[in-house]
Order: sequence, then structure tokens, then C-alpha cells
Amino acid sequence: MREIMTRGGQNRNRKLPFAREKPLSFFCPEMVHFLMFIDTHCHLDDPSLRNRLGNVLAAAAAAGVERFVVPGVAPEGWDDIMTLAAGDSRILASPGIHPMHAERCSDGELHQLETLACKAVAIGEIGLDYTYDVSRDAQQRAFRAQLRLAIRHGLPVLIHCRRAFQDLLRILREEGAGRVGGVMHAFSGSPEIAAECIGLGFLISIAGTVTYGNAVRPVEVVRRTPLDHLVLETDAPDMTPEPHRGRPNEPAFLPETARRVAEIKGVPLGEVAAVTTANARKVFKLQ
Repeated sequence: MREIMTRGGQNRNRKLPFAREKPLSFFCPEMVHFLMFIDTHCHLDDPSLRNRLGNVLAAAAAAGVERFVVPGVAPEGWDDIMTLAAGDSRILASPGIHPMHAERCSDGELHQLETLACKAVAIGEIGLDYTYDVSRDAQQRAFRAQLRLAIRHGLPVLIHCRRAFQDLLRILREEGAGRVGGVMHAFSGSPEIAAECIGLGFLISIAGTVTYGNAVRPVEVVRRTPLDHLVLETDAPDMTPEPHRGRPNEPAFLPETARRVAEIKGVPLGEVAAVTTANARKVFKLQ
């Protein structure tokens, strides 16, 4: 959910199945070394991370984070994320045009994106964000164009959405986005909207906000969404989880979000790690 200048509904009265309850297993910090995670959304190209990338990746590996999906937000950043991915097999590129840059989505940029698709694991982050002073028509046109490109290439999409869920869900249905599916990045909607997204073939991504003491909706989404429809992300360097708030976020902090998900659901941390990692591997077609 990038808001850096250089980059980047109505609820339906429907119940979701509740996850089964289990007692929490004993946890100690050393346990994380036996767990594996995938950070489904982190901006490793951001200078706060890129300038110390070796240390960031080493810390992530020590925390059990094995793969990193790096989204693009504007055309000028695509070459950088593709270079990162080409240089390290753990880094996976997902070029796209963020809705805050939707007015720049021209035929030329779409052609460039088309040429990168063969080296990408997804297209994104794309979507709608009505909190920006960007034409809604421009956002919707850019969103549709990139959805169609992703479908042509059989790639999942990373979806960014704020205060636009009804329009977003309508466009996903009209464009047949369920043919490729994808991830609802840093999901901010209700449990009912999460159920609609799942019905369209999308996974719900949980970010560090679920760890905040005043979190309400993210906690309820986790509680009411089955684990086999969830993935995890940092959105680094943003959305830093507790107890690291006040510092730039990084992939090594992903286990903090996983621990909170395990606590909410009453399941072992290892189950959260295994299931969310399997979900990410499936949607991104990873070995």
C-alpha cells in the first residue's frame, strides 16, 4: 500500500465458516528457524531496503522467510525490480501500475508491461484507490487493461483497493479475473467482502496491521476467514508490525504477523506458516 510520491462498500449479510479452534502450542524464538514463510508483498526496491539489501535478505533468511514477491507501482521502477529478480532466485517480480499512477497507463506503458510478463510471477500492484486525487475513470481503465494483460499471460494479479470495493468486485467479475485469481494485498475490507473476493478466486493477504492494539477489522477478517484462503505480507517498508513499529518494516518481521494470526485462530504457528506458504506457492505457481 505504497503512498510515497515517487512510487507507489457495502457489506453483505453473509456468514463465513469459522476456523476450528485449537490450543496454542508452546512457542520460543528458536522455533522460527524450522518454519518457512513467503512474503507476498514487499518493496525491496525501496531505497530504505535496497541500500542494505544483503543485510535485509540475511535477516529474512534467519527468520524463515524464503521468498519475496516484489510489486511494481510505476513504469520507471520496473527495470529495477526485474534486475533484483534476475539476480536472486528468491526474489519474484510483479510489475504493474498502481492506481495512484493510473493516468500514466498509456499504450506504450502497457506494451512495455507486456514484454515483462514472461519474466513475472504476477501483475501488480493494480486496482482502485478512491482516497487519491486521481480520476476514477482513469483508475478503472488502467485496472481493466492490466487485468486483461494478466489474463492473456495466465498470471495472477496483486490487488490494491481502498474505499472502492464495490467497483473493484464488479470489474473483477466483468473481466473474468477468476481465471487467473491473485492476492488481495493488505486487505482492508470486511469479512463479508473477503468472502466475495474468495468466491472470485482470490486469496486474502494479512499485513502487520493485524498486530496493532487497536486493530478490529483485520482481527475479525482473520478470525472468520479459513486459513486456506490466507497469505501473509509485510508491505515493507510500510505497515511495520508490533513490536517493531517506529522502524522501517522488512521481511524479517513477517513472523510477527504470523504469530498474531496463529493467536487469533488458536492454531500452532507452524500450521499458519505451512498453510499460508502453500497458498502462496499455489497462486504464484512456485516449485
